[in-house]
Amino acid sequence: MDKQLTGRTIFITGSGGVLGSTYVRRMLAAGAQVIASDLPGQRAEALRSAHHGNPAFHFEEMDVSDEAQVEGIFEKLLARDLRPNVVLNNAAITGELLMGAGKPFPDFANTSVTDWERTLRTNLTGAFMVARQMDRDIVGKWPCTLINVASMYALNAPHHDIYDGMPFKNFSAYGVTKAGIHGLTLWLASYWRKRQATVNTIAPGAVFNGHSELFQERVSSLIMQGRMAQPDEIADTMLFLCSPQAGYMTGSLINVDGGFAGW
Repeated sequence: MDKQLTGRTIFITGSGGVLGSTYVRRMLAAGAQVIASDLPGQRAEALRSAHHGNPAFHFEEMDVSDEAQVEGIFEKLLARDLRPNVVLNNAAITGELLMGAGKPFPDFANTSVTDWERTLRTNLTGAFMVARQMDRDIVGKWPCTLINVASMYALNAPHHDIYDGMPFKNFSAYGVTKAGIHGLTLWLASYWRKRQATVNTIAPGAVFNGHSELFQERVSSLIMQGRMAQPDEIADTMLFLCSPQAGYMTGSLINVDGGFAGW
């Protein structure tokens, strides 16, 4: 199973984060061609630097909230003889991303419509636009699969107390968009069922990314496994969903949350 993704060409949005970059590394090691995409900046440069010289690695700058960029992405890849048969809707605005950008975390009463709509535009509308472009350019032309990335907060309420005194918070638009992501999965799984396309959702749990000891203690108390996940533990399931071994799965939501949703 070391090369379980041989023959797969995988396109990933939001590839520069802690999970996205782990997916890229693991998928390349498993034999896939990987087309990573992200906004221009430090995360994109880090990916390019990490995989420079690997002929199986390709990078495209893309903002999933920009309709014109999304509409042109697969034509651009096809012109380079790259035919994605797996697509990951991974791009998202998260609390940690906002913290890194120095953005404030207002309480719910002071959440602006601008911030709400910006999050929906990236996390949910962006995923819709990528899927719509798959429908136009890929689906029905060869067998393919779409994996939508949700969260442990897609179908579960956050425990707001764990964020007291932390530099980041759980914000309303995030959970709402992640719930919507699985709604998109279900709709598309049914719509594409006769066109050799499958659609599934992965819902990662709390992933360690340099969090403080106090935050780790708080969140770990809510998880059956008693700890946060390592990025590679989420990638293990993602690799399976990208592989031929997941060919009979569609319309599914897979929790990889250490038991958070099972209490």
